[in-house]
Amino acid sequence: MFIKVRRDTLMILLLAFLLILCGRIITYVAYASSPEVDQGVPIAGIIVKGNDVVPIETIRENVQAAGFRESSYIDGDMLVTSKRTLPLSEAISNAEQFACKSTVPGTTLQPIAAADVKVDKNTGIVTVTVIEDFSTIPVSNTSNADNASYNGVNTAQFKETA
Repeated sequence: MFIKVRRDTLMILLLAFLLILCGRIITYVAYASSPEVDQGVPIAGIIVKGNDVVPIETIRENVQAAGFRESSYIDGDMLVTSKRTLPLSEAISNAEQFACKSTVPGTTLQPIAAADVKVDKNTGIVTVTVIEDFSTIPVSNTSNADNASYNGVNTAQFKETA
């Protein structure tokens, strides 16, 4: 009727039980001692869709500049940041304008023709959908080899002579 258990196996099982019990107690104490935050829904993150050329980080930084940072939170129809409180609709329109100002790195080209920002008031997730349109950007044609340059170096000296 009795199961034979060696002493070292019993010690390992006892230590495992104690580690699990201590982990549960620490988790409970950490939760119980955390301050209760009644600030609304914090901004959880920014999801960017529809970009091909402009990096996600560039668009994300511009939307964060409009107030949708991790330290901000949504309280009803208001966006509360560390600097000010503004209506959520105004913050969304600012974020759309800021997303359209995103440039291709190393240039001044702004290929984003339109942006749509949606904010989930329950989860705090901001979704930015952008439309890149290069047909609206004025780009000068500098393909002439006699006066072409690359980073300030005159490339006319490297013409093919073959």
